[in-house]
Amino acid sequence: MTRTGFQHEVDYLVVGAGAMGMAFADALSDHADVRVALVDRRHGVGGHWLEAYPFVRLHQASAFYGVASTLLGGGRLQQNGPEIGLQERATQAEILTYYVRMLERMVEAGKVEFLPNCDYVGDRHIVSRISGERLEVPERCRVVDARYLSPSIPAEAPAPFVVADDATVLPVNELARLEEAPSQYVVVGSGKTATDACIWLLSRGVDPDRICWVRPREPWMLNRAVVQPDPAVYLGMAADVMQLATTATSVDDLFLRLEDAGIMLRIDPSIMPTMAKTPTLAMWELEQLRSLENVVRRGHLLAASRGRLRFANGSVTVARDAVVVHCAADGLKCAPLVPVWRPEVITLQPIRTGFPCFGAALVGYVEATRHDDDEKNRLCPPSPLPNSLSGWARMNLVGTRSAMSFSAEADIKEWADRVALNPARIPPDYAGSDALEDARARLATYTRPALTKLAEFALDGAAEASGGSSPARSGRT
Repeated sequence: MTRTGFQHEVDYLVVGAGAMGMAFADALSDHADVRVALVDRRHGVGGHWLEAYPFVRLHQASAFYGVASTLLGGGRLQQNGPEIGLQERATQAEILTYYVRMLERMVEAGKVEFLPNCDYVGDRHIVSRISGERLEVPERCRVVDARYLSPSIPAEAPAPFVVADDATVLPVNELARLEEAPSQYVVVGSGKTATDACIWLLSRGVDPDRICWVRPREPWMLNRAVVQPDPAVYLGMAADVMQLATTATSVDDLFLRLEDAGIMLRIDPSIMPTMAKTPTLAMWELEQLRSLENVVRRGHLLAASRGRLRFANGSVTVARDAVVVHCAADGLKCAPLVPVWRPEVITLQPIRTGFPCFGAALVGYVEATRHDDDEKNRLCPPSPLPNSLSGWARMNLVGTRSAMSFSAEADIKEWADRVALNPARIPPDYAGSDALEDARARLATYTRPALTKLAEFALDGAAEASGGSSPARSGRT
């Protein structure tokens, strides 16, 4: 059955009701007289947060996440604990409650209709997973792809290694539901999920010697203290990055300088990391992670069986009752950049360096206030997400250029300065400080020469990936 009345009311079909889909729908519906159909295969809004492990928190300040119209959390500083003085970070439950409230607000305004448990099957057709009902949107309706960067998470992605019948392998979600303690935990993964799993186990009294960490790559992470929604702090960090980039001799050298400046962190100071997705990490977390001495660095795990882990260059013995914790999903996808606006689809991607929620909200605002797709693409070229060090350089190069482009428009800059999702904003009522003026002066001095260097580092990475030459790597002991 096809619902016929539905197709005449909808101007936009947003496919995916996760963080980016919600941010786009919120900004668009707040600034344009339109009707939006929001479609998701899951039963509710919030995307992967509906399936996330129960002890997860945002790795960044809550203010940087959510939708433009409404601040996630209260913008409060933490009053106790190891992160006292830093901005609060929402839990899974807080994030899901927030998204339910945001959906209710949009629906009550009469601009958004939510279609849960539905698949977009292409050609402007939607099929319900529950009833089998088919819905159709009209030709004039613009399709918005909010799934292009949808994260792959352990709860929904099988372990990327062979699991023998006699092995105990669990996604990280099941860790909090164990009923009997093994003699050893084997945490597999290099990113934020793996660090969260290790820290959670330690917080539950697990001795560090009972944790084996299979870390295929060494990661660089950002010091959470310098990624805060205070203009003096965030822009001061950005100014440091630009200033240090101007004198760096290679991308590795830049990361080592950023480490010395307290911006970048690495778990093992004797090994030069090759992974740079750069989630934030607090210093107390770094200290705890460094207490784990049983770290396996043999590349990607190929197979897990009872008492044994197999790699390309051999195997490692673990406890026969070991619980292997799967944290090895990809997370946000490092997909190729495509124009945000194309005739057939609007594809949501970050615009400035990182911060996908702000990018999606910005696309929503520009879609609501501009009419020419070529002009929209000129104002909002997409920025990539990083994986390697050279990818991080490229992200900062492209993202900074994008920010310079959209910030040159007076109305966009005014809107962006009022949106907490924008990490580089200076709110109209901000009192200012000597530190902020220093950061702004250094950004004015160093940004353009830094972009030249970042372009070189990004090209060096491309040459290395294709088999060309690249600067020699160096670590510090």
